Amino acid sequence: MERAQQGPRARYREQTRAEIKDLALRQLAEGGGTALALTRIAKEMGLSGPALYRYFTGRDDLLNALIRDAYDDAAAAMARAAARSAKGSRGVRARLHDLAEAYRAWAVAEPHRYLLLQGAPIPGYVAPPDTLERARAVLGPFLPLFATGNPGPAVAATVDEMTAWLTAEESVRAWVAQYAAEAAEATEPAEAAEVTGAGGAVTAAAAHALAGAVLAWAQLHGSVSLEVAGQFAGMAHRGGTLLGAQMELLADAFGLE
Repeated sequence: MERAQQGPRARYREQTRAEIKDLALRQLAEGGGTALALTRIAKEMGLSGPALYRYFTGRDDLLNALIRDAYDDAAAAMARAAARSAKGSRGVRARLHDLAEAYRAWAVAEPHRYLLLQGAPIPGYVAPPDTLERARAVLGPFLPLFATGNPGPAVAATVDEMTAWLTAEESVRAWVAQYAAEAAEATEPAEAAEVTGAGGAVTAAAAHALAGAVLAWAQLHGSVSLEVAGQFAGMAHRGGTLLGAQMELLADAFGLE
């Protein structure tokens, strides 16, 4: 509806920006971050260099847009996977595997976009602050799964550190509450055990949720980044097999059923 209400000039601007981003993604797919060249994009589109700057103020502005789009698409893929997995009677452990495989599937299908999110695509580039919330949206669906867990000794130190992080930072508490509201407001005795810090009280379930999501992210990032970068080439295993084993170990550490 909003698009239909735009005037011709606004629609043309939106279409031109989309074309610029498509060409930039093609360059990234062909040669990585260092291959991104606004002058080449302008030439392919039949624009002058100065004309291109009417749509993006520079290389970093274009990268910002590409990274925001990639995070939003990845977050949408994870949200769809979480909704599908939540249907029926699948246990929490099975749902963890579903989310991990959805994360991997998006990265493998969009390797050049995934790599944009996993480090500085160009030396000296710094992503805009608003990408933090977008990154949290990608990991958000993992939070309610680990909120149901019973962490064992292997992850106790991580749970303690995440408890401290929750008590210190309101934005982190808000993130957990957004995706795992029941954990943030747990009423069952085992779940509602609170730890009070400088920032207030947090439930044990919220700390479990955060610890599990952060550990899942570390496992996903390590395994999927290696696969996308081609580091498994010549080895006998499949990327999905390795990631599945890692998720099983993590599920065991949190006592997920």
